[in-house]
Amino acid sequence: MDDADDSGLKLMYLKGTELFQDFAPEQLESFHHTIRMTSCLTGHVFYRPGQTGEAMFLLKAGAAQLYRLSPDGRKFVFADVPAGSMFGEMTCIGQAMYDCFAEATADSVICTLSRADVQRMILAYPRFAVRLIEALGQRMVEAERQLEDFAFKSVVPRLAALLRREAREGCVTGLSHQDIGERLGVYRETATYALNELKAAGIIEIGRRRIRILDDVRLSAAAGGS
Repeated sequence: MDDADDSGLKLMYLKGTELFQDFAPEQLESFHHTIRMTSCLTGHVFYRPGQTGEAMFLLKAGAAQLYRLSPDGRKFVFADVPAGSMFGEMTCIGQAMYDCFAEATADSVICTLSRADVQRMILAYPRFAVRLIEALGQRMVEAERQLEDFAFKSVVPRLAALLRREAREGCVTGLSHQDIGERLGVYRETATYALNELKAAGIIEIGRRRIRILDDVRLSAAAGGS
């Protein structure tokens, strides 16, 4: 990764994150120089299983995903990280990801906070601590939802729920069958079979990296199935 040292850009990025949105510019000025800002290319791996570095990453621009690999090499993406969000190996706050990969899925800009940085921010700025708790709480809710889906729902309902979450103006774009399989924790062929079931039922229309929802009411009903 290449170092980026534009101080004004860093301040703008920090202000736009979920953790620092309550900070005044003068508050950011007092500590931003200790936070390292870097850029990386698509495919860069921030950490992998077995690495135990104490660092929190703030994704300023681009995108990332957190995923695990099964013994047979199957990939399960359990979190997509949009710009403005955090991820990392922070055992001091219970945010440990020792068994997963974190990888950039687009050219990205990140800010890195050490364990000492995070602890200092928690002690000095109560609003930072509150935002951190809120972010971790949301992660817990999402993890519980995924566990519930895996325990009680078959592939088609999980696929229907995924399509409803990802749809924008009635369409899901940019996801291949392989991508969908990785989101659901199944093989690409299984994802394709499930997509074809929804297509045969007249609920969706499938194009190249584009899925159009034809009947959202029935898709919602499918998402609630077992």
